[in-house]
Amino acid sequence: MKITSVEVMVLKSQGLYHRPEGAEEPSGPTTMGLVKVSTDAGVTGYSDMETTPSVAKAVVEAPSWSEPGLEFFEGLASLVVGENPLEVERLWYKMYRGSIYYGRRGAALQALSAIDIALWDIMGKFYQQPIHILLGGKWRDRVRAYASTLFRPTPEAMRLAARRYLDSGFTAVKFGWGVFGEDRRRDVELVEAARTELGGHNDLLIDTGWFFERTPKEAIQVVRSLEPYEPYFIEEILHPEDYDGYAQVADAVDTLIACGEQESTPWGFHQLVERARVDVLQPDLTRCGGLTAARRIVHMAETANRLVIPHSWCSDLLTAATLHLLAFQRRAEFVEFNTSSGPLSRELTLEPLRLEDGFLVVPTGPGLGVTVNEDTIAKYRIA
Repeated sequence: MKITSVEVMVLKSQGLYHRPEGAEEPSGPTTMGLVKVSTDAGVTGYSDMETTPSVAKAVVEAPSWSEPGLEFFEGLASLVVGENPLEVERLWYKMYRGSIYYGRRGAALQALSAIDIALWDIMGKFYQQPIHILLGGKWRDRVRAYASTLFRPTPEAMRLAARRYLDSGFTAVKFGWGVFGEDRRRDVELVEAARTELGGHNDLLIDTGWFFERTPKEAIQVVRSLEPYEPYFIEEILHPEDYDGYAQVADAVDTLIACGEQESTPWGFHQLVERARVDVLQPDLTRCGGLTAARRIVHMAETANRLVIPHSWCSDLLTAATLHLLAFQRRAEFVEFNTSSGPLSRELTLEPLRLEDGFLVVPTGPGLGVTVNEDTIAKYRIA
């Protein structure tokens, strides 16, 4: 079996991921990249990607510039077409090295990540096994989900939103971004309102948004102001590259500190473990290097006794891939579930993921275990 093509499709909906003015649900992503890898055996693999899709498309489709064996400037498709898709480890490194002069991180690594996930999808379909079995085994059939959403602008809107998620069956909610960070006193009031509505038996997670500039001491003050409301973790309290600042915060507070959705490669996550000393690693499969890199990150975290709670906000396709990784982990506390109502989140697969008693069931079909909705692709594809 050989790879015959790697295609990047750009999807665009009419929705806009806006700050809610009240308790309403944000509509979700406006644009999305979708990778399709095809083979001469008729087996195809898919992955979405949470990046600028037009840039990723250029990265994948760029021509080859070098002699064989000296690839450093290559488009990713040129590096894998003609190769055996089952050799995921070797192809990962071939793509990484072949794009190293313009890549290593950012859009190049994100495009590599999506191709890698698609290759695992192909491998699962070829062997008629779900991805978690190919990763090494299944520890669980389902994973507790947390609703992932934006902060609302008022305490009353926070209470209404929290109640909606409880009524939908969630037992944990993460509020993030939105208005958080603009007013320290209001931030506390919003978190207090969410905790009041969730009660003491449901979990509250908080994403403070790294784009608000904070010194480590300011970050410590923010965490301490929220600790009375018992957040399960506080996410991205500092800039993603402020490894030493994270170490200061993690050492000073009792609340779990989470980071990693912007991080990539096992080398980057080594920095988060050894230098930043964060408690929770949050690899996003479409940013960290795909399933091949994520498996190494999980092993690293287990050796260092850290939690891995992946970032998986984009669509049901990414959430399905993430469920396979979580099934493979020895310990898995949560799966992130994007509650947005937009079509690129909810309609990309024919089998939308459903909440059952606060849990998402791990797919058991071959590969990713879900089927891409071709009608959704046709309706929203613009390139």
